[in-house]
Amino acid sequence: MRILKAEALYFGITFGAGFVLGTLRVLLIVPRFGTRTAELLESPIMLLVIILAARWIVRRFALPATVRARFGTGCVALAFLLAAEFTVVLAVRGITLAQYFSSRDPVAGSVYILMLLAFAAMPLIAARR
Repeated sequence: MRILKAEALYFGITFGAGFVLGTLRVLLIVPRFGTRTAELLESPIMLLVIILAARWIVRRFALPATVRARFGTGCVALAFLLAAEFTVVLAVRGITLAQYFSSRDPVAGSVYILMLLAFAAMPLIAARR
């Protein structure tokens, strides 16, 4: 149960930050710099949020120092994140899954995929310092 709470909180912190930053990105940065630049400017901030959240989650919930526990936490949190992304975010934006994928910029989309991988791996990586 402790690990499930850690997974949910890791997802919640990151999704919440992403939702706030995404709203600011769309309203303030995209009109001035374009979608690609706006998404690329947001990525380092989200990476910092991911790192800090992962480190805090590992310490706060005293996750076992095993690959299974820590990488598993990241993977389950990623599943929560993708489920939210493909339901809530698509509904808010009023687009389909096909429209979502076709609208992704190839460069920013690639960075986004790398960020998802970092999100899944960060509870394992961040705690090894």
